[in-house]
Formats: sequence, structure tokens, C-alpha cells
Amino acid sequence: EVGIDDALVMETKEEIYEMNNGSVCCTVRGDLIRILNKLLKRKSKFDAILIETTGLANPAPVIQTFFVDEDLKESCQLDAVLCLVDAKHITQHLDEVKPEGVVNEAVQQVAFADRLLLNKIDLVSEAEKAAIIKRIRAINRGAELVECTNAAVDLAAVLGIQSFSMDKMLELDPDFLEDETQQHKEHHHHDHHCDASCTHEHHHHDHECDTTCSHEGDHHSHLDHKHDSSVTSVGIVSDGSADMRKLNAWLSGLLQERGPDLFRSKGILAIHGSDDKHVFQGVHMLLQFSSSAEGAGRPWRADEKRYCKLVFIGKNLDRKELTDAFNACLVTSD
Repeated sequence: EVGIDDALVMETKEEIYEMNNGSVCCTVRGDLIRILNKLLKRKSKFDAILIETTGLANPAPVIQTFFVDEDLKESCQLDAVLCLVDAKHITQHLDEVKPEGVVNEAVQQVAFADRLLLNKIDLVSEAEKAAIIKRIRAINRGAELVECTNAAVDLAAVLGIQSFSMDKMLELDPDFLEDETQQHKEHHHHDHHCDASCTHEHHHHDHECDTTCSHEGDHHSHLDHKHDSSVTSVGIVSDGSADMRKLNAWLSGLLQERGPDLFRSKGILAIHGSDDKHVFQGVHMLLQFSSSAEGAGRPWRADEKRYCKLVFIGKNLDRKELTDAFNACLVTSD
């Protein structure tokens, strides 16, 4: 509902396409195919195309996209599936008990990865790190694991590594491609729309997995991608600027009170009395502010309309409560 990631990537020489009109397994999948085919028709060659999914995505439909569309299958080679693991918070997500038939996305993402980037190791003890590695190895024993802080890794460790193998995947799950091809046809040849509560039969497969899944090597058979309807996002967009003192107090209190249920929070902010663009990033109870004065992009231009844009992702979010609380932080007149 509110696109924000393109604004968070404030300065880049690369092209960024943002798709925020549905889940990848439904609406966005068609957009992904169209955008990739459009890019591939250009005369210039690409070094690589990186696809970043939401943290709530099941990676299976993205993988299958490159094998159900004939043009993409001919023009692209899927290099690898990467999973950035938050060492500080991963355990609580692996332990989360989902409703019957609902996939645990954290388990899925770890399971499908060809390479695991264990991030934020500076925020956990050696004993905690060892327990986390043991836990994710029980889900995925074959993927190479790279430890990192602030997601700082050499590009050679994540690009051009040729770790993905469809032959290996089909050996582990012969129905992986066949079933999803039929789903793809149903999605794009019928007037079908999915939402968070979608329970259509084509979303269900024979195999389901819980947080204790430890199948040796057969992690690619996890195809179920029914979504947890209690997990939603709330986007807030407001013109004008906010009072930093009020904003900081509200966000700090919100994350302390609702931290376990707030998976992700982020925003671009105009702050009263400052010409700098301010950014906040939150993961559960961790909150970080930065600004253009610290190198996070450029300041507001003199003729640029100032605004605040925020996104919250989590469980059982109250849109009106969040919106009203944020509006109370706005400066009514400059």
C-alpha cells in the first residue's frame, strides 16, 4: 500500500523497481515476469539482477518464476537463493506457532537458501550464535554459512556463485516444478485474486512443515504458501514535518510495548527545524535513526515538498491507533 524501500535506497547508480501491489505468489508474480522480460529486451547486458523479497515471502514462487516462463527460462540463469538471517531475532521467528496450514516464512526462507548470511553476530554471545547455527543447520544442512555484521559481505560471496541447481531440487521433490506450473496457469488465465486470507485449493500441497522441520537435504519440498492473516502492514503518509522529541518518544514506547509483534518498522521523515532527511529503521525492539547529515542520502531541496512516510509490519496491528499516534507527532504549523 505504501512503497518506501526505493526511498530508503537514497543514492545508487543501479536501477530499482519496486513492486508493492500484492504477494509474490499472486499479483506481483505477473509484474515480476513483465519487468524481467522488459529488462531483457534491452540491448545492454546486465551483470546481475537481484530480487529482494519481503521478509514475509515464501521464496518458492520466486524460484519457480524462472522456470515456468519460457522467455525467462531461456534468457536467465538462477544463480543462488540468499537468506539474510537476523541472529538477534531469528529464534523467536523459527519458534513461532502458526495456525494450521499456514507456513512459517522464517523456516521457509532458511530452508530454500543456497547461502545463509548470518547477520548481527555482534548482538549475540558466542553461545547464542552456536545455538542459532545448530538450529538453522537442522533446517538446512547443505547451504554455506557466512557470518557478518551490518550485512557487510564481499560481493564475490553472493554474486556469481552458481549455487542453485534445479536438477538437485527435482531430485528432492519431483513435484516442485510441475505443481507450480499449473498454479501459474491458473493465476494468469483466470480472473483470480488472492488476499491474506486466501484458502483456494491451488495454494495447498501435500507437504507441510513446522518450526522443528529437520528433513535431511529435502528442504526444497516445502511448497505450501498460505499466508498468516494476523500479519499485516500499515502504511502512513503525511505532508509536513514531525517533532523529533515527540516522534522519538512515541516510537521508543511503541517498540518497547509492542516489540515482539512489530517485525519491521521503517520510515523517511521530515523533522521540524531541520533541512536533513531523517530515516528510522526498527526490528522488533531495536530502533536506529540516521539522517542526510550522517551520509544517509541527500537533504531536502529548497523547492521539495516535505513529507513523512512510515511502514509497520507485524501481528495484530491497529491502523487507526498507529495513524492517530503518529499524527500527534506532527507539527501543525511551521
